[in-house]
Amino acid sequence: MRIRRILAAVIATTALAGAGLAGAATATASAQGSTSYVTPSECKQGGGTPDLTDNLCKGGSHNGEKID
Repeated sequence: MRIRRILAAVIATTALAGAGLAGAATATASAQGSTSYVTPSECKQGGGTPDLTDNLCKGGSHNGEKID
């Protein structure tokens, strides 16, 4: 009886961990596949400097994102 409980707990933990890893992989894949655009004001609010010659946000939390 005790072994069944332990085995059930191990299987449930493994299943939940696998679902969590699959969700994280999906989130990573979708984040890498899409190009992100920010406005010049969003770039400034994030601590960056909008470079309108290259249309990129330089520095801050939006570093390297394209400016729309």
